[in-house]
Amino acid sequence: MFEVPEDRKYLESHEYATTDGDTATVGITDFAQDELGDVVFVELPEVGDEITQGEEFGVVESIKAVSDLYAPISGTVTAVNEELFDRPELVNDDPYGDGWMLEVDVSDDGAFDDLLSADEYREQTE
Repeated sequence: MFEVPEDRKYLESHEYATTDGDTATVGITDFAQDELGDVVFVELPEVGDEITQGEEFGVVESIKAVSDLYAPISGTVTAVNEELFDRPELVNDDPYGDGWMLEVDVSDDGAFDDLLSADEYREQTE
């Protein structure tokens, strides 16, 4: 059974977002990191870039595959987890903690409601 925290919302493509005020933290789920296997490279946007809900914002490469990353919300990137460039395995070790990818200043608070709840995401991965 994979960890699916209740305090986040999810995309069907296995990215998550959690919000604190107008800031969202974005990453990939425990299920996604397990399916990918050992993550060896992460490509992320730069601070100041705009991301759009449902569109690609980066790439994650593992020993099994290269996968596009899709934005769960729209907004301006305010922080990038630069530690992932030197230690991409953090995505495997702690996808909801040290393996976070982006912080985003959310441009549309309502878009968060369009994402899957923890229960809905859990059903999708069973």
